[in-house]
Amino acid sequence: METRTLVPLILLVAVAVPAQKPTTGIPHLERHGTATQLVVDGKPFLMLAAEIHNSSSSSLDYMRPIWPRLAAIPLNTVLTPLSWELVEPEEGKFDFTLVDGLIQDARRNHLRLVFLWLASWKNGMSSYAPLWVKQDAERFPRVIEKNGDPVEILSPLGTKTRDADARAFAAVMRHIRQVDGDAHTVLMMQVENEVGVLGDSRDRSPAANQAFDGPVPQKLMTHIGQNRDALLPEFRERWDAAGSRTSGTWQEVFGTGPETDKTFMAWHYAQYINAVAAAGKAEYPIPMYVNTWLAGPSAVPGQYPSGGPLPDVMDVWKAAGNALDIYSPDIYAMNFADWCDRYNRGGNPMLIPETNGGALGEAHVFYALGARNAIGFSPFGIDSWNDADNDLGKSYAALMPLASLILSHQGTSDIAGFLLSRDHARATFEMNGYGLDVSLDEIFGSEAKIGYGLIIATGPNEFLGAGSGFRIRFSTKSPGPAHAGIGWIEEGSFAEDAWVAGRRLNGDENDQGQFWRFSPQGIETERATVYRY
Repeated sequence: METRTLVPLILLVAVAVPAQKPTTGIPHLERHGTATQLVVDGKPFLMLAAEIHNSSSSSLDYMRPIWPRLAAIPLNTVLTPLSWELVEPEEGKFDFTLVDGLIQDARRNHLRLVFLWLASWKNGMSSYAPLWVKQDAERFPRVIEKNGDPVEILSPLGTKTRDADARAFAAVMRHIRQVDGDAHTVLMMQVENEVGVLGDSRDRSPAANQAFDGPVPQKLMTHIGQNRDALLPEFRERWDAAGSRTSGTWQEVFGTGPETDKTFMAWHYAQYINAVAAAGKAEYPIPMYVNTWLAGPSAVPGQYPSGGPLPDVMDVWKAAGNALDIYSPDIYAMNFADWCDRYNRGGNPMLIPETNGGALGEAHVFYALGARNAIGFSPFGIDSWNDADNDLGKSYAALMPLASLILSHQGTSDIAGFLLSRDHARATFEMNGYGLDVSLDEIFGSEAKIGYGLIIATGPNEFLGAGSGFRIRFSTKSPGPAHAGIGWIEEGSFAEDAWVAGRRLNGDENDQGQFWRFSPQGIETERATVYRY
């Protein structure tokens, strides 16, 4: 069985972890055209990932038989929780047994890691805080809701709580730099998890009430004024509807009601978490992000965590600081593309740290990578999946050999991703001087139920496609002969970035030269050349 040894704060000595070959250049984000990419060891890295259950990583023994299963899916990255209560079980004494063991076991299975810092909040609640924090409500105050009772949610207005969380996170990041600063097993950090007040629209503790009745902080008002034309529409509309005031109380500036309560909480959560992230980045500045419990179509603040980084308060979060690199959605809703649209704007990179697996994940990952330039894609609860029903693995197995090609084209007009259904059966693109009319594949006169994929223009008159259940008709979109035809289509695969051709697909397989087809019976990777006449 594993054992844990407490490390006093003044020591913080790295436990020996077998290191990989040292490299230079810690993980960081870089712009590539209109995309933002994760760069690791000097090269763009595409996270084909999944997240394990919240408590799985609390035991190294529990995890050891799971690691090979994760690698076989196949994944290249695992998102794994790391809880404050196990890192600092006694105040000022740190235990890095789990940190070291998880890094070591990930390396043994040729996997990368993203740690989820479950500290002050997880799913809005504070169940992962250490017992010494939970027991001292005077020093570490809690949210008080309408009925006057405190709840198990640490108040983001608690400065001593914030400072304790930040000290612990800084110690974790210092330790990760010591044991992984050359190997770069750990790629990113998620700071807290799905934060916000549940059960009420805001904190109603004395400190919160005093702040709510006081003026909106000047830092926020300055940001709003200086970025007026760049504010996201949802936020700008609410501010304008209240009179576009440049000063006043929260209700004077943003109006009355639960939405203003949410804006107030967003500011305080953002201030707190930016401080925690900044403390960690001062020790080891790898990319850091927050994730979001999304609001349902008719839900009100408090039914979902009020104050989390939803699109309508993302400008508030940005005004609070710049230590967070990405605001990301946990997308379990069926309108996957709509939520991607709402997050992949205003300069915010696309990262999906939690989402559905199974058949939905199998399809959505193509859209995320091809249409939204996603840094990574990560369904939840991967360690409990049935190995015999590995839909996601089918997509990842097809996409991993294409990763370098996808990354080289992200942020350009030479890549497109799509989701098709009976309700949305077509998508059109212009690429490489051609029009691509993408539709659900027809099998003996009946359409496939769904289609998904991505297309990349790889050279003059040349395209690569991957996916399932769609077909493409080409047309011309640049000067020259008016008609477009299919030269040839071949299935195949990549081996060390070199194309290995399989069957040449003509006749029935391309509707006698009319369509480039991808059968709904599986995921296919194919190349096509087109010509003009």
